[in-house]
Parts: sequence; structure tokens; C-alpha cells
Amino acid sequence: MRHRLFLSALLVVLSTSSFAETDAHAVIPLWPKGAPGAAPNPAPEQDTTTAKDNLIAGKPVIRLGNVSAPTLTLYAPAGKNSGAAVVVFPGGGYHILAMDLEGTEVCDWLSSSGISCVLVKYRVPDSGPYPKSSAALQDAQRALGIVRSHATEWHIDPKKIGVLGFSAGAHLAAAVSTHYDDRLYTPIDAADSVSCRPDFAVIVYPGYLAIADQNFAPNADIHVTAQTPPSFIVQAENDPVHVENATVYFLALKKAKVPAELHIYAEGGHGYGLRRTELPITTWPQSVETWLHTIHILGASPL
Repeated sequence: MRHRLFLSALLVVLSTSSFAETDAHAVIPLWPKGAPGAAPNPAPEQDTTTAKDNLIAGKPVIRLGNVSAPTLTLYAPAGKNSGAAVVVFPGGGYHILAMDLEGTEVCDWLSSSGISCVLVKYRVPDSGPYPKSSAALQDAQRALGIVRSHATEWHIDPKKIGVLGFSAGAHLAAAVSTHYDDRLYTPIDAADSVSCRPDFAVIVYPGYLAIADQNFAPNADIHVTAQTPPSFIVQAENDPVHVENATVYFLALKKAKVPAELHIYAEGGHGYGLRRTELPITTWPQSVETWLHTIHILGASPL
């Protein structure tokens, strides 16, 4: 009997050992046995920020590089739970991840609004855009599947799971919004048997959605259909990454009769995240919350 009790306790420990606690947020490996096609002896993960890098709203940015072991970090809602969840993809040109500016700070905002937030640390560098590499999109598909398969446990409505991405992460949000029918990897567990289609998408200063050297033609690898989820898009006209990424994607959604909301501001540049400045564009999070009520993601009875 004593041996059985010890074995039971050991199994409980092992079943929860994939989770770690970082600042009271649960962290889970995206791939329990390593990412598909992982190279041996990868370079160590590190913050690549230097003293020469620009500040955003007077603060530095964590530029995380050499990510080869992707993870999810769960931020539970603070206070009343709306039942909605958002999977967040930081930007960084598929070279680095702006983990605080476009990650942890975003999850602090969403969780304070009663929304579960799942921050994805996906593989970089040079992991996209798809189809140049399928690595980041594999991570995105897997992340949506994990969240939906844990919906009951995490007090999430499985029909209210969206994505939010910035820059390259915005492209990734659009990619998983249009590439959800077929997994780009061999399924490994129950999380890969549920849908990885987002229920809504927030696309913030996107890149790679319009091809600059083709007169800003739509990216043919992001094929919008009537099943693409409702989307909110925001970008500045003076964004050096080109505002056409937002306008072209919006027109593709409109043509497919997908509900979409587009916000274009005169100024703002690129890479501001949620950090407030004197520019009106930095009020976009409040517009997102209003939109989420409009599409009936927020406003239902809490779980």
C-alpha cells in the first residue's frame, strides 16, 4: 500500500512537471519532446538588446533571440472572467521577439480586462514568414490547439479564442487565421485533434501581407476565405513597413465578406506596442475592447 501511495504521488508530480511558475503565471512547453525538426545544440536563448537600440516611450525593449524551445505562458483573468481568451504573438521580423513590449505588457492589459491571455514564445530567428519556414506557423497552430483542448480546465469558452499579433506576429496571426485546416506537423496528442482556427484576430501594424516589390499585391500565401475569422486591423500611414499591409488585408477580408474593422492613423510609425505616447494611435487597445463587445466576444455572462 505504501508503495502504491508513493507511485501515485510520483505520477501526480510527473503529470504537472511540464508546468513551471514564472511570476505566478503557468508556463508549458509547446512541444513536450522538442519542436519538429529541431537542430541539435542550438545557440542559447538570450536578450539581444544593446545600448544602441532605440527606446519605446522612454523604456527599453526585451529583444529575445535564439528561441528554439517554444513555450506558452498563461495569464489568468484578474477579477471577473469574460470567458474569452487571446493568444499573443510578439513581433520582431521573425528574427527576435519583443517579449515585453508586444508580449507581457499585452497580457497584463488583457488579463486586467477579464480576458485570459496566452503568450506564445515561438521559434526565431528566421522561422518565417510561411512558407519560407513552417516553424512559427507550426508553433501557432499547436498553441491554438493546446488552448482549446484546455478550455474547460482554464475556464475559457472554446468558441471565444482569438489571436493578437504585432508586425511579424501580426502576419503570424493572419497566417493561422487562414491555415488551420491542416496541421503542418505530425499530430502528437489530443491538442492536435481539435480545431486551431481562431474565433477572431487582432492584427497590429502587420508586415508580409502585401508584397512591396509586386506593387503591394496581396500575399498569395495568406488566402482569405469566408471562413477567415473576424479581424481588427490597425496601422499608421507613416509606418516604414508600409500601411498597404493593413489596407490590402482589409480589402481581402471585405471581398470574402468577413467582418473586419480597419483603423488607419496619420502618425505612429512602427513598433509602439501598448506604450502610450501623445499620438492618438496608442489608444488602439480601447478600440479593440469596444470591437470585442461589438462582435459579442465580450459582454456575455462570466464563467
